Amino acid sequence: MDKHEFLSPAWTEAARKVREEYAASAPAPPVNLRMNLVVNDVPFGDGPIDAHLDTSAGSFELDEGHLDEADLMVTVDYETAKAILIDQNPQAGMQAFMAGRIRVEGDMSKLLALQATQLDPTHVEVAARMREITE
Repeated sequence: MDKHEFLSPAWTEAARKVREEYAASAPAPPVNLRMNLVVNDVPFGDGPIDAHLDTSAGSFELDEGHLDEADLMVTVDYETAKAILIDQNPQAGMQAFMAGRIRVEGDMSKLLALQATQLDPTHVEVAARMREITE
């Protein structure tokens, strides 16, 4: 399996294919959330990456660009985003937040609700597949 740098265009395409594989079998996310992300200190490209996480359609969608009507905006550095989204390390997120490396604007209660939920086995499998495609 090819590995790609997290959030690179090749990674985004590979991640989209993984999500499509599981679309029929994955249950709906436990929290309805529309979150814009700004990822700073990206080791490739020119500047930050604008992305979003959207669960409002009943699935986890992590993709490029911002949503027009988001519940919140999270600004985070690349390494922390990777630790949270790929390594599934909530401690890294909490430490970064306490150190001021994560800024949240908007309805933070939805982000906390998502963090507090336990993923079902299918979502755990999808997360493992995401780690497999990430350098």
